Amino acid sequence: MSENTAPQADPGIPSQEEMLAVPAHQRDTHWYNKYYRGDQMRQLTFRAVAMGAVLGMIMSVSNLYVGLKIGWGFGVAITSCILSFSIWKFFRALVPRFFTSDMSILENNCMQSTASSAGAAIVSPMVATIPAFLIITGHNVPPLALVFFIFFTASLGVFMAIPMKRQMINVEQLKFPSGIVAASTLRSLYAKGSEAVSQAKSLGTAGLFAAVLKWFTGGKLPFAVPESIAIPGTQMGLPLANWTIGFDVSLLMIAAGAFIGLQVGWSMLLGALINYCYMAPYAVSHGAIDISRIGFGPIARWSVWTGVPIMVVPTLLAFFLQWKTIVRAITGFKSSRGASAGEDPLAAIEVPVSWFAWGVGLTGIGCIVVMSVAFGTAWWMGIIAVVLSFFLCLVACRASGETDINPIGAMGKITQLLFGVISPGDATTNLMTAGVTAGTASNSADLLGDLKSGYLLGANPRQQFLAQYFGVFFGVLASVPVYYLLVPDASVLGTKWAAPAAQTWSAVALLLSKGFGQLHYTAKWGLLIGSAIGIIIYLLPKVLPAKARKFVPSAFGLSLGMIVPFSNSLGVFIGAVLGVLFAKWKSELADKYTYPVCSGAIAGESIMGIVIAALTVAGVLSGN
Repeated sequence: MSENTAPQADPGIPSQEEMLAVPAHQRDTHWYNKYYRGDQMRQLTFRAVAMGAVLGMIMSVSNLYVGLKIGWGFGVAITSCILSFSIWKFFRALVPRFFTSDMSILENNCMQSTASSAGAAIVSPMVATIPAFLIITGHNVPPLALVFFIFFTASLGVFMAIPMKRQMINVEQLKFPSGIVAASTLRSLYAKGSEAVSQAKSLGTAGLFAAVLKWFTGGKLPFAVPESIAIPGTQMGLPLANWTIGFDVSLLMIAAGAFIGLQVGWSMLLGALINYCYMAPYAVSHGAIDISRIGFGPIARWSVWTGVPIMVVPTLLAFFLQWKTIVRAITGFKSSRGASAGEDPLAAIEVPVSWFAWGVGLTGIGCIVVMSVAFGTAWWMGIIAVVLSFFLCLVACRASGETDINPIGAMGKITQLLFGVISPGDATTNLMTAGVTAGTASNSADLLGDLKSGYLLGANPRQQFLAQYFGVFFGVLASVPVYYLLVPDASVLGTKWAAPAAQTWSAVALLLSKGFGQLHYTAKWGLLIGSAIGIIIYLLPKVLPAKARKFVPSAFGLSLGMIVPFSNSLGVFIGAVLGVLFAKWKSELADKYTYPVCSGAIAGESIMGIVIAALTVAGVLSGN
C-alpha cells in the first residue's frame, strides 16, 4: 500500500471530487487507508439483521398494499434508519440490562440493506408481473412456484451486481444519489439523535391515526365511517359515484401526494378528468363500454389502451436515446480490481468474483427451471432471459448511479418487445421473461445504492452484501402469503385493486400476443393518440425554456390518472397541494417531518388494510 495512515475515528464522507482526483489505480488504497472503518466497529450482527428483517417485512407488505392500489412503492432505507435508531434508543432506556449498547452506524447501515432488500426490491414482481399473469390467465401462480420465482429472480439480481460494484462505485465514483442520502441520514441521526426520536414519534403517531381511520372505514362496524364521500351530480343519467368520481376517506392517497409532488399530482388529476369526464362517456356512446355495467373495472379495461402508451413510449424513448449511458454500461464494464499490479488492498473485504460466478450460475439455472416447469417457457428462452438480464442490469445500475432513476419499467418492456418477436402469441412467456429481467434490474440497482451508502461510511462491502442477501429471504417470507391474502383471484383486480402496473404489463403482453385485431376501434385510436401524447411530453421539456417546463404534465402522472379510480387521483392531488403549502408556510418543519409523517400514514393504513383482509378471510368481519 502506498499509504500507511491509520484510519481516523470519523474521517467524514469521501466526496466524488476528492476520489476522482486520485489516480484510478490508487483509489482503493486511498479509500481503505483514509475512510475504511469496517474493522473498527461492529457491522454484520444478529441484532442488525434482525431489526432489518422486522422492519423490512413490515415495509414489504406495506409496499405490496400500496403498489396494488396505486402502482408504485416508497423507499425503505431512510424510514428504516430512523425507526431502527429510535427503537433501539427506546429499548436501551426501557431495558438497559438486555440492551447494553447502541447499534453502531455501520450496524444500522447493514440493517437498512436488509430492510431495503426485503421491503422494496422483492415487491416489484408482485405488483406487476404476477397480477398481470392472473389477469391474462384467470388463475394465480401456484404458491411454491411464486416463492421460487421471486427468490431466484431477486437472488440473481443481487449476485449480478457483484462485479458492477467495483467498477461503478470504486473506480468511476458514480453518485447513486439515494445512497448518498442514506449515508447522510445515518450521519445526521448519530449527530442529532433527539431529532431522530422526534421524527420517529411523528411517524408512529401518523401511522396509528391512519390505522385507526382505516379500521373505521374498512372494518364494516355499525359505527363505521363511510369509505368515500360522493360528489353530487350525474353523468349520462348515472350518479358520479358510478364513474368513481368522489373523495376517498383515506390518508394513504393524501400522504402519497405529499411524497410525489405537485407536478405528478396535478397530472394525475388532469388524466382522471380527461378519462372519466370525457373519454369514458365517449367510449360508452360508441359501444366500447356497456353503460349498464359502468364502474372502474370496465372503464379501466378500455382506458388502459390510451393510458399505457402515454407512460411506456416516453420511457422507451428515454432509454434508447440515452445511448451514451447504454454504451458506457456495456463497454465500461470491467472485471479489474481497481488497483493496479500487486496485492489488492480490498481482497479481504470485497465480495469475491467466485461468489458472482456460483451465485449467477445457480440462481440463473433456478430461474430457467421455474419458468420452464411452472410457466411452460422453453429452456432456451429462459437462457436468453437470464443472459439479457445481465446486460439490462448493467444499464439499470448505471442509470441509477448517474440519475437515481431505476428504469425497471423500460427493462421489462424491452424484454416484452423482444419476446413478442421471438415467441409471438405466447403472453405467459412474454410476461414471465420480462418479470425476470425487471426483477433482477430492480435488485441489482437497489444493492448498489446500498453499497454506495456503505462505501461513503467506510463499511465492509462483503458484510453489507450478506445483509442485503438475507433480506431476500425475509421479503419472500412476508410478502408472498400477504399477496394471496390480498389477491385471492382475478375478481379483485380492476375492482378492489386498481393494480395499474399489472394492467400495463398485461396490456402490453396481450397486444404483442394477439395484435391490434383484439381491440375495439376506439381503443385503437386511443393507442395511437396516447403514443403521440407520450412523444410530445418527452420532447416538450427539451425545447421549452426552463420556466415553462413545470407546465408540462408528467407522463407517469397523466397515464396513472387514466388507469386508477378518479377518487385516487383526487386524493393524490389534494395531498400534493397540502405538501406544497406546508413547505411554503413552515419550510423547516416540512423538511423535518413531511417524510416521516407521510411514511407513517402510508404504513399505518396499508398494514391495517392487511389486518382487515385477514380478519375477513377468518370470518371475524363480514366484508371489506
